[in-house]
This record gives sequence, C-alpha cells and structure tokens, in this order.
Amino acid sequence: MVWEDPIVTDTHRTREELAAEFSFDVRAIFADLRKRQAALGGRLVPQKKRAEPTEGFDRGQNSDSSRSTPIEPAPAS
Repeated sequence: MVWEDPIVTDTHRTREELAAEFSFDVRAIFADLRKRQAALGGRLVPQKKRAEPTEGFDRGQNSDSSRSTPIEPAPAS
C-alpha cells in the first residue's frame, strides 16, 4: 500500500475543482486569479527585485571549461 499525503491529496482535489469551475480553461483561471489578486490590494507582500550582479560576477558565459574539478570552499576557521 502506498502512503498518501493528505495535504497533497487536498491540493490535487482543490486544483481539479478550480479547473472544473472554469471548464479547464487556463486563461479563465488566470483571469480569475488576477481579479482576486487585485481585490487584495496592499495585503500582498510585494515581490523583491533581484539584486544586480556585482562586477566580475560570471554566470558561466565565460567559464573555463578546461578546469576538471570544482573549486573547493575555504575551510571554516
């Protein structure tokens, strides 16, 4: 027998009920969510802006592919 998480089961049930309410129309579901979000107004926590990368930060565009081992972190003192 497989154990079922009651929270996951409830989440799936709620998702199905919501989808059925809008005839499984994703656009209608998101339009309703936007309407609900607008009704909450200032009660929502604003999303934080991502910090700008610092100078010298490399997201891998210019990474040295010849390095075969990852850089080890400095030992804790």
